[in-house]
Amino acid sequence: MVQAGRPAVTPDGPVNPPIVLSSTLHAGGEHGYMRDWNATLDAFEQALGALDGGKCTVFSSGMAAANAVFDLFPQGSAVVASQFSYTGVTVRLKELHELGRIQLRLVDITDDVAVEKAISGDGEPASWVWIETPTNPMMEICDIEATAAVARHFGAYLAVDSTFMTPIRQRPLELGAHIVMHSATKGIAGHSDLLMGALVTNDSALAAKIIDRRVLLGAVPSAFDSYLALRGLRTLAVRIDKAESNAQIIAERLANHPKVSAVYYPGLGGHKNADVAKRQTDGPGFMLSFIVDGDAEDAERVCQAIKLVTYATSLGGVETLMERRRRWPSENLAVPENLIRMSVGIENPNDIWADLDQALNSTGSVNQQTQPKIGY
Repeated sequence: MVQAGRPAVTPDGPVNPPIVLSSTLHAGGEHGYMRDWNATLDAFEQALGALDGGKCTVFSSGMAAANAVFDLFPQGSAVVASQFSYTGVTVRLKELHELGRIQLRLVDITDDVAVEKAISGDGEPASWVWIETPTNPMMEICDIEATAAVARHFGAYLAVDSTFMTPIRQRPLELGAHIVMHSATKGIAGHSDLLMGALVTNDSALAAKIIDRRVLLGAVPSAFDSYLALRGLRTLAVRIDKAESNAQIIAERLANHPKVSAVYYPGLGGHKNADVAKRQTDGPGFMLSFIVDGDAEDAERVCQAIKLVTYATSLGGVETLMERRRRWPSENLAVPENLIRMSVGIENPNDIWADLDQALNSTGSVNQQTQPKIGY
């Protein structure tokens, strides 16, 4: 994490890889153009690939990375996916289903029996399985190792969106997944200042196909964003340690708050599949969701009453962010209207709690705002 992707040691040479601002490369080498390779992108790919245990390819956003995988789905094949997933992924998969590109099978990924049935397809097995764990925003836990075993038995590929965990907490390739996907925008880069996605695989044939998707689809991140992402990656361990410690404190206090009816966090003993989470991760992470005791307006009021915490979409930055997920029209209608998703940052946990507590106890009118279609 700290040392990978460094330039070769030379007298008076740079400790950090430079930002190489050139899309065109001199002839005679292996690549020739930035869609294939760039020195700054390569430095970040080396570091993230080393953490996840495979060959990393970076993209211009998390959705660009996800769509590169979707582009590998055979025409008309069955694809199994989490019933709760990041909104953009759900919208895109349903679109592909409606276009006849795939046959989409949505499943409760906490239910091993249901997952196996969806993959086997009663004699028509799926070609790909796409899961998030924990899921966005319901924080469900999927048994990656068990799902990977079933997928491989039926000849399916397993892709795992591990954005919430990052490789410092969860490494799906070690558990049998074929591909791990990250929205590097989030916890990996960690400062809410860039867009980037990444795919990592330890399958050389898949790695070659992923590179081809980036070349042909053209979703290449900038050298500057790659430099920032690598800079953020260097502090991943200390950031996640602090944010996770804060999240545990906040989750426990939320669980005892009279204005909160439910808390979803893998670090709480009552969380469904908490035993699986403990087995396949190195910690519960920095993400949690909770249900405000009331309706959508009550939850919206809480979000608008915060002062230190930021009312905004996205996650994984050093600052604590929270939002009512159903404010987005494209969010899964099964997500409760009064659910708030929180990305816990690295501030003093008592300061975070003081602000959240006063917001939960607040009263007043709600200022409804027009929002874009998809939250992040």
